[in-house]
Amino acid sequence: MKISTKGRYALRAMVDLAKQDNQGPISLKVIALRQDISVKYLESIVAVLQKAGFVTSTRGKCGGYALTKDPAAYTVGAILKLTEKTLAPVTCLEEEDSACKRADQCSTLPLWQELDHLIDDYLESVTLADLLLQTVGKKQEGS
Repeated sequence: MKISTKGRYALRAMVDLAKQDNQGPISLKVIALRQDISVKYLESIVAVLQKAGFVTSTRGKCGGYALTKDPAAYTVGAILKLTEKTLAPVTCLEEEDSACKRADQCSTLPLWQELDHLIDDYLESVTLADLLLQTVGKKQEGS
């Protein structure tokens, strides 16, 4: 499993919005500048996030994007699954319907299934709020 740029940038954009929570809509230009992401690429990522209901947009001079829920309601797993489609460590686990012909005799399948569950459990256990707390903790350590 390798997380694509799209997944990493989506997570960074969501963390950025979570940091600015309750400060009103944030423009894509501001997020792009802070996160060093091109506005054009960020537009395509935010469109996916908006379609899924993760963010909302406001038009106009003071418009921009904001989270639709509290940062604690978003898991890293949900964000990455939305942008990556799959987080499976091997191809044979990517889709439930496309079971490998060798599944009955595959001695490594249980290993990959367990790894897949561990990855999913971990990513679903970390929220945007958790990531914000980690960031605050690092800043305080460096003070």
